[in-house]
Amino acid sequence: MRSLLSTVSIDIHAAQCKNCTKWRVIDMQEAFEEIRCKAFEEPFHCSLKANCSCDDPTDIEYDSSRTWVIDKPNLPKTPQGFRRIILVLRKDYSKLDPYYISATGKRLRTSNEIAAYLKDHLECKGIAPTNFDFSSPKIMQDTVPENVDQEDSVSANKKVKIAKDDI
Repeated sequence: MRSLLSTVSIDIHAAQCKNCTKWRVIDMQEAFEEIRCKAFEEPFHCSLKANCSCDDPTDIEYDSSRTWVIDKPNLPKTPQGFRRIILVLRKDYSKLDPYYISATGKRLRTSNEIAAYLKDHLECKGIAPTNFDFSSPKIMQDTVPENVDQEDSVSANKKVKIAKDDI
């Protein structure tokens, strides 16, 4: 049985203005992905959001009232008919699991699963496996809740090297 934490996913998308550095809520995941996939060529600025300018107050504050994760810029936009989902997998917030859901509801967790799905579904013609990216966003550690014990899990996951003389 999965824990409640593993059902937590991204619930707000935001982009930071290159000019004023204010955070703007992006209402739809598709619009956010459009901004993200062009981050280098066309950096986001407030005027790209309807009825918004750098003079307006920020939409959302970067603070520890929520856990922030930052996607890599220029990830490909999710192809039509698919949704990119990111779940928190560990209670110490050390692992995120990005995956895709197809139009048929199938959960696709790896590049190999994507390739097989595209091959088996003719309606996906024109969509390449390279249109999908399984990179995990970076967890902004300064926004992880204080009650989350991160040190124990980090040290527990480290491999210990034992010298031959110690055996």
